[in-house]
Amino acid sequence: MNIERKKKSFNTNFILFLLGRIVSDTGTSIQMMIMPLYIIDIGGTATTVGTFSFLSLMPALLVYPFAGVIGDRMNRKIIMVVTDFINAGIILGLGLLSHWGIMRLSLLLTVQVIISLMNGLFEPATRGMLPQLVDKKELTQHNSIVASARSASVLLGPVIGAALYANFGVTLVFFVNGISFLLSGTSEMIIRYTHIKQKATEDVKGMMNDLLEGVKFVLQNYLIRKLSFLLLISYFVIQPIFSVILPLFFKESLLYSDVQYGYLQTIIILGSLIGSILVGYLFGKEVRMSKPLVIGCSILSSSMFMFSILLFPTSLYILGNDTTIYFILLASVLCLFSAGNMFISVPVQSFIQQATPNEYMSRVFSLVNMISRGGIPFGALIYGMILERAKMYWTMLITTIMMIFAVVIFLASLSKNSIDI
Repeated sequence: MNIERKKKSFNTNFILFLLGRIVSDTGTSIQMMIMPLYIIDIGGTATTVGTFSFLSLMPALLVYPFAGVIGDRMNRKIIMVVTDFINAGIILGLGLLSHWGIMRLSLLLTVQVIISLMNGLFEPATRGMLPQLVDKKELTQHNSIVASARSASVLLGPVIGAALYANFGVTLVFFVNGISFLLSGTSEMIIRYTHIKQKATEDVKGMMNDLLEGVKFVLQNYLIRKLSFLLLISYFVIQPIFSVILPLFFKESLLYSDVQYGYLQTIIILGSLIGSILVGYLFGKEVRMSKPLVIGCSILSSSMFMFSILLFPTSLYILGNDTTIYFILLASVLCLFSAGNMFISVPVQSFIQQATPNEYMSRVFSLVNMISRGGIPFGALIYGMILERAKMYWTMLITTIMMIFAVVIFLASLSKNSIDI
């Protein structure tokens, strides 16, 4: 009877955890989709949009290591609730400023730094908290549910955001996102969670020692180190394909409308949703993560190769750069591409959660996130520099070959060391 009650409590906690993520992710997706349009509408330039994107990511990356230490020292639930409420207050404040007509670009960029810092504190805490809410044997299943919910939120965000912005303006967008953070924080407050206090000194030296312990744990764990390297390569290579190569190719080489580009983005997100659902359905009960990881690497490599072939002028000449058949092929490949990425990220996250003791959980995830996501801005920068000097299709093909080579080395190193995760 007690076991049943405990299981029920865990399920209730996970539902509250999930609801909070869905609501805040949807609100964030609504606002982030609209911000580039809004910045341009109030006199911003492409540089301003790029600066906004940079400020949305870099502060979080810089704070990640220290956020991990804080997440292991302090109550993770309190961190999540406080950061959500701070974001709610800031974004609702933006809504009021917009309503009063005194919004400024400089203020928007400054506020984005604060929001990014709050997100940097929130992420390691939430990643570290999840394994304490569910059975470790079901981590892959629950991680796939969280990933699916996040993909669905991102899928809904642009649709809702475009409708709100077109009909009511940016003020309502701010208010909707601010309220979403309030609801998320409220949901997290109801979660039954017991913080296990760790022995730690309170001064700066103690914080640095905790951080170094986390770094040492990651470096000494062979598999986590290898998985972090795989994520770094993946983020460095893959994310700029969606943010740099695809929009440039769409604008410069294809003759489709902006509306069709929106459809393409929706299909990409749909691929992530399908991939995360399939991982949970097919491998949710698997103790070992090697099967979905191998499948994910295979899907990712093959879809990257197909995408690079579609970029070549010969493909455009044969299929046409404005035909339905080409659009369907491009959308299908990108959908597969996105789904394959989920077959990698979900099991990797599950394994790290299984292999990491609770007292290191937030630190390890903050370091892994910093390592992996740190590749995104630098990857985009390098792609941009290369594309100024080289043809896009050759760049993509060479990148694909390098990615396949990296994946083969990774899988071979696991096999060589007789490691099965």
